[in-house]
Amino acid sequence: MENAFRKQEETYPRKIFANQLITVDDLRIFKEQLIKELVAELKKQINLVPKKWLKTHEVRRLLKISPGTLQTLKTSGILPYTILGGIHLYDYEEIQKILEKGKGIR
Repeated sequence: MENAFRKQEETYPRKIFANQLITVDDLRIFKEQLIKELVAELKKQINLVPKKWLKTHEVRRLLKISPGTLQTLKTSGILPYTILGGIHLYDYEEIQKILEKGKGIR
């Protein structure tokens, strides 16, 4: 009897009422849909190509450094930058090279 009732529910669209309870099965289905959507969005993010030029706040967030540390890296010549219209821009590939070069240094 229960299987026949479920088949009937699946064939007809369900109406949701304010006093309707959410079942464990509903939560499981929701979880599966949510995971599928999250995985799809994450796959899109993985395929994104990073920007060529980063602004100061983006470099600080990427490297997790303070404004003072970024200033020290710039003035010491460790981190090259370009100024365009008063905005400091940093080449993403250069940052990656610096990080790779310093990998083995402790």
